Amino acid sequence: MVLASVCLAALVLPLSFSGGAIATPAIGRALGGSATSLGWITNGFMLGFGSCLMAAGALADQWGRKRLFLLGLSTFCLAGVALMLARSIWQIDLLRALQGVAAAATLAGGTAALAQEFAAAQRAQAFSLLGTTFGTGLAFGPLLTGWLIEHAGWQAGFALCTGLGLLALVVGMVAMRESRDPQAQGLDWPGALLFTAMLALLTLGMVEAAALGWHSHLVIALLLASAIALLLFIAVERRVARPMLDLSLFRYPRFIGVQVLPIATCYCYVVLLVLLPLQLIGIGGYNEVAAGWWMLALSAPMLLVPLAAAWLTRWFSAGHISAAGLLLAAAGLVWLAQIPVDADGIARVLPLLLIGSGAGLPWGLMDGLSVSLVPKERAGMATGIFSTVRVAGEGIALAMVTALLAGFITPHLPAALDAASLQTAAQQLAMGELRQALALLPAQPDAANAADLLKAYGQAFAQLLYVLAAIATVSALVVLGLLRPTSSNALQATVPSPQ
Repeated sequence: MVLASVCLAALVLPLSFSGGAIATPAIGRALGGSATSLGWITNGFMLGFGSCLMAAGALADQWGRKRLFLLGLSTFCLAGVALMLARSIWQIDLLRALQGVAAAATLAGGTAALAQEFAAAQRAQAFSLLGTTFGTGLAFGPLLTGWLIEHAGWQAGFALCTGLGLLALVVGMVAMRESRDPQAQGLDWPGALLFTAMLALLTLGMVEAAALGWHSHLVIALLLASAIALLLFIAVERRVARPMLDLSLFRYPRFIGVQVLPIATCYCYVVLLVLLPLQLIGIGGYNEVAAGWWMLALSAPMLLVPLAAAWLTRWFSAGHISAAGLLLAAAGLVWLAQIPVDADGIARVLPLLLIGSGAGLPWGLMDGLSVSLVPKERAGMATGIFSTVRVAGEGIALAMVTALLAGFITPHLPAALDAASLQTAAQQLAMGELRQALALLPAQPDAANAADLLKAYGQAFAQLLYVLAAIATVSALVVLGLLRPTSSNALQATVPSPQ
């Protein structure tokens, strides 16, 4: 029952993420808003989620895993009700950020509580099932949300997540037992605040880069401030008796290798869950339901491939399986780059299936690997580190990739536009806002303007896919080097016991 509660909550979180991307165009049609404000519907959720996960993991060990899980899930559901009543974009952006913070508390408390319920061998299986649940939420989020939007409006997607969250809350309230880390000595507040500030500044800098360009003084200042916060965080953690993040773990190659896996899947898979619906709806002209069906080709493999990856570990090492998956995803990205953005949706099916299948191989292994590297008593810290890398990586990757796409679009736009209009049009196109970008072009037949913008977007999107394929390939090589086969005893010997 504890596993059921945590997995149900884990289903809601990616459903909220991927469903939010599908809902963004409909929210824009209903409430208006700039490309930047609409982008914060997803970015706000990811920023709140990723920046608070590390602190939430440490707080779960100290304050109580069940208590934090229930508090986070309650807040998530209340924010979901408020979202259905929101009447402006800024209200939605703020509530989505609050949902992200609540999601961090839910995931950190739930996964830490789950780790206490199973012995070592069963724990790996339970967390592999948790990873499959995440994949299920990502798989059906676009299609289910698209269908709900088509029949009941953009609020229906938030209603679905709220209803499922309430069910997980009731089950967890009844079944979950309270647990804490007996050696917890208080939350490392300086470390928590510096880490949260670092991620928030970095994500904000990436988001603003899409709107203002990489040479903007504001963007440079935000990125520098983020780097300073990171250095201060490292200095603080090295001097704290009970740090929020045990930096000594990063001395061990296999621990680093596990953290590479979620970062790699962010760039070869997760960012497409946001960019492709915006492209299909805003650039291709599909409705939300049709876009959800085409997205199923990318996300459906997450239902089966992670389970197949666990089965393959009988014969192959986790490192080899994960690296092979990343190389498959890279091949799919290169294949997708050859297909024009205005081609029929069916032309994308095979490359999307290849990308989803490739990403599904490491996806099915990395959750179980992450909890096998630290003592059971520090489960909150372990899941906090891994979940933070995964979720914060998703937010940063999404912001970075959107900024890169806007930067790639700019040189392909008509030279007659002034600098400000070029930047705005590129950002609008990157967010799938073809109509708003058309309004910025010089007066000529709409068909000619639309053709120019489609060509600019298509060339830039192909460039972006090549970059993502390169990241996946390099990540595969890194994983091969770091996740070398080793016995479980040898692995445990490299992990320091808690002081």
